[in-house]
Amino acid sequence: MFDFRFYEIWREPDFIDRLINGVWVSVELSTAGGVFGLIMGLTLAAAQSSVSPSVLRYASISYIEGIRNTPFIVQLFFVTFGLPLIFNYRWPFEASALLAIVLNFSAYFAEVLRAGIESVHRGQIEAAQSLCLTRRQTFFDIVLPQAFANVWPSLTSQFVFLFLTTGLISEIGVEDLTWSGRYIADRNFRDFEVFIVLTLLYVLIVFGYKAIFSLVQRFAFRWRVAR
Repeated sequence: MFDFRFYEIWREPDFIDRLINGVWVSVELSTAGGVFGLIMGLTLAAAQSSVSPSVLRYASISYIEGIRNTPFIVQLFFVTFGLPLIFNYRWPFEASALLAIVLNFSAYFAEVLRAGIESVHRGQIEAAQSLCLTRRQTFFDIVLPQAFANVWPSLTSQFVFLFLTTGLISEIGVEDLTWSGRYIADRNFRDFEVFIVLTLLYVLIVFGYKAIFSLVQRFAFRWRVAR
């Protein structure tokens, strides 16, 4: 029978500090990447609209397909080791990880938001035009709120999925939760117990994110429920 020794993790104060720091780094980079990725994804989704110039539309499509059809680990290594060689600069690994996360998140968010924009009935846009609203007013006041409301559950699921892939940033030396687990396991040789703890921590973080997304949905889209 396997002898579980979880106390091998808790008895070392350094291990606890590593786990706390790992949780913080993972949440910090994922949240920042999600925010900036959502902004960039919205820009990409808008660029795919029928009113956008063909060059912008095809450039956006090419970028999205390129990101969505390559592994995140390849993107991460390219941003971390390739771009510095091309542009002759040096960044901290955390900055490279954040940039890679933003680029990755934005492509997936763009497709979700594009579906939300296309889900808004054409009659809504025609009604806005009949009221002499500008294209900008129509997009931001009429189309965008409904698009976000329509795809918010999909955005939530997509963010959770992408968050769980960010453990790969440990491969470039970023001290996230996965890196912290490997650090502990390499020193106490209790890999099974360490990764059980990591699993539970990731589950708790995901539940926290889902609760936040649920609260945003409840308050930001209250008009949809009351309609």
